[in-house]
Amino acid sequence: MDAKIGNFFESIGNFFTGGDQIPWCDSDIVTGCEREVAEAGKGSSDELKSECIMRLSWALVHSKRPEDVQRGIAMLEASLGGSNSPQQMREKIYLLAVGYYRSGDYARSRQLVERCLEIEPDWRQALALRKTIEDKITKDGVIGIGIAATAVTAVGLLAGGIVAALSRKK
Repeated sequence: MDAKIGNFFESIGNFFTGGDQIPWCDSDIVTGCEREVAEAGKGSSDELKSECIMRLSWALVHSKRPEDVQRGIAMLEASLGGSNSPQQMREKIYLLAVGYYRSGDYARSRQLVERCLEIEPDWRQALALRKTIEDKITKDGVIGIGIAATAVTAVGLLAGGIVAALSRKK
């Protein structure tokens, strides 16, 4: 019973705080990945450079800093044409979807997740991200409806008060 109550309060907390299961990345990890890319650029194989760039892209789109997320999106979009395998393309599209989710463009994020699922329909990460996006869109819609309803109620009360005040004067 206590576990159910705990889950209930956790779900309510996640609803109001926007909690999701996508990991965050600290700036020190981004810095380490940038260092890796710089070192790989000094005569390393193209495969190693590509792996380092993918790690940096992952760190950027998972960053807490919006400018890092935008940088990660730009890097991934620029590298999409150079994808050699369907798996590599799927990974880049997924990371782009995470980046767009983090930047608040849920429609674009959902579109990219659907592309991932076309490549691999049972990919758990993409399925989980799709659910997270849909939950966020639903939550934002519910909050938007609540705000609109509150505004309509306030306007109604204000108008009612004015009408009541005017009718008393007569």
